[in-house]
Amino acid sequence: MHPSSYIEINRSALKNNIDFIKKRIGPDVQFSSVIKGNAYGHGIEEFGPIAQGSGVNHFSVFSADEAFRLFEALPAPATIMVMGYIDNSELEWVIKNEIEFFVFELDRLESAISIAKRIKKPAKIHLELETGMYRSGFDGATLSQAVSMLQAQQENVQLQGVCTHYAGAENLHNHERVMAQYTSFNQQVKELENKHLKPKLKHTACSAATMAYPKTQMDMVRIGIMQYGFWPSPETYGQYIAQNENMQDPLHRLITWKSHIMSLKHVPEGAYVGYGTSYQASQDMIMAVIPVGYAWGYSRSLSNQGQVLIRGHYAGVVGIVNMNVMMVDVTNIAGVRKDDEVVLLGTQGDKSITVASFGERSTQLNYELLTRLPVNIPRNIVD
Repeated sequence: MHPSSYIEINRSALKNNIDFIKKRIGPDVQFSSVIKGNAYGHGIEEFGPIAQGSGVNHFSVFSADEAFRLFEALPAPATIMVMGYIDNSELEWVIKNEIEFFVFELDRLESAISIAKRIKKPAKIHLELETGMYRSGFDGATLSQAVSMLQAQQENVQLQGVCTHYAGAENLHNHERVMAQYTSFNQQVKELENKHLKPKLKHTACSAATMAYPKTQMDMVRIGIMQYGFWPSPETYGQYIAQNENMQDPLHRLITWKSHIMSLKHVPEGAYVGYGTSYQASQDMIMAVIPVGYAWGYSRSLSNQGQVLIRGHYAGVVGIVNMNVMMVDVTNIAGVRKDDEVVLLGTQGDKSITVASFGERSTQLNYELLTRLPVNIPRNIVD
């Protein structure tokens, strides 16, 4: 069967990005590859093994089901850390397989201790602290209770790490809030150490904090968007460029999303294209029908806005993006024919369709567009 579209993941681009980031953090800081959101749309099963082949041996996922997918896909053992959702019924599998996990509420800690006692295997936890983001993390009375439990259960719980997450390190206007979080975290860690709870790792930095606030790198950094070749924000990229004489972007995009022309359609002057009356042909036109629509992650907000690449030329999306197809104007592209390659995202010849260009024409963030790419689009590794 021929898929209506497919994604290519570039192995050498990933190696370039990982090498660049590792140079920035130095040899004493551990690199954790964040692969939540189906590896930011790149595919957990495809991305995990090539990341491991590029020297990564620590992975951060959001949920137990992502941990299971990665656990099954990796060719060699690695550290897997769950930062978010685990149903209590999944904790036994997590603990048995030495999956590390964030603890940010008493119920999870109590359940983990109970299971660890029963199966006689310690739970490997990372204690998440509330520092000012107010999403998840222990604070106040709950932190005191958690500390008491950890002190009493050290044979059943291994404190692998203490962590937090910054509320917007990618934007300069959050500077004071980020710095307040950094101070709060360090104060709380000192208090924990005074109570004889010393974690193996302290970690707080995402991609943005790693670049914009080097002192937040601590023992480990959790790198998501940058390993895939994207900057957390224009501000983060601007800061880097301002500090370096070489004005070239050091990151390489891994992802190329391709399809093909399903059919060609002549549209007479004055006719409306597709559903409704959002586009009327101003002249006789040739439209290419592309078998990709919003069901495949191509946003409906890109109707009459988006662009694709065909035969090295830009072709504009015309009319409303449908569930499974869209129309593009190929009137002025010479030699166009059925089955021609269509690049939805990536490079063809000397031209590119960037994720940022999607964002400029819609309300989607880089993160949102990538993670919305359906899991069932085939992903192929290229060098």
